[in-house]
Amino acid sequence: MDNALPIEVATRTVPPPQRADGRLRLGFGRDSAGISRLRHCYQHAPCRVLFPHGAPDEPPQAVLLTTTGGLTGGDRLDIALDVDPGAHATLSTQAAEKIYRAAPDESATEVRVALKVGADAWAEWLAQETILFEGARLRRSFDADLAAGGRLLAVESAVFGRGAMGERMRHGLLFDHWRIRREGRLIWADAQRLTDTDLAVERPAFGLGEARAMATLVYVGDDAAELLAPMRALLDEASPEAAATCLGEVLIIRLLAADPAAMRRCIVSTAAALRHAAAGLAPVLPRVWHC
Repeated sequence: MDNALPIEVATRTVPPPQRADGRLRLGFGRDSAGISRLRHCYQHAPCRVLFPHGAPDEPPQAVLLTTTGGLTGGDRLDIALDVDPGAHATLSTQAAEKIYRAAPDESATEVRVALKVGADAWAEWLAQETILFEGARLRRSFDADLAAGGRLLAVESAVFGRGAMGERMRHGLLFDHWRIRREGRLIWADAQRLTDTDLAVERPAFGLGEARAMATLVYVGDDAAELLAPMRALLDEASPEAAATCLGEVLIIRLLAADPAAMRRCIVSTAAALRHAAAGLAPVLPRVWHC
């Protein structure tokens, strides 16, 4: 029809997906009676923090949770803990963190943890497992700066795939980055990057092999060398592959396991024994680890 009017087709712009940008800032100090107490707290969704009542002789506890129920490509968490001179504090997570599959055009999930530990202070970062779904991409960094006499116990772990669903992570990314300083001087640095090649069906025996989970425990203190032999003796009885070494005042424990549940049991027993030997605390982890 010559007199037909042209038809304009409306186009709709699809907004980009919302992404989480969580932040947490915590500070602990000592009051006039020498008791460690919360000094300041700032939280930005999806980061939320709970303060359960622990045993009277335990450091004050802060338990981090994410209200999104998991993280995916483009999500970011930025967590910082300051422990003033002479104070004690424990920061843990409520449950295992889930990292969902990232879309091909999305950036990796980013999780940054930074600790400042004052002179003669004690700080614990006791994160429960991070479960990486098939196709997940995660960049995770841990930075700590300790003043003279400050001590630190830190735990990070990863599980490759959801075992209960028969999933085993074959594609994705895990980049772990550690930096620990004493009075601003770098005393330990470590980085590990796992990609599709490392996660494939045929894994190199000198790498992950048949492992479906791995963990790193780090203790920083003047007595680190004294604790090496007891920790090695404890690890000799563990079912996962485990090794411990000491570099100056940094004690490093590595775990590899085909069974994530076995690795978790080893983390619980080893970290509990380490905090007891180093700081005289009860040889147990916070109750959220046992729920």
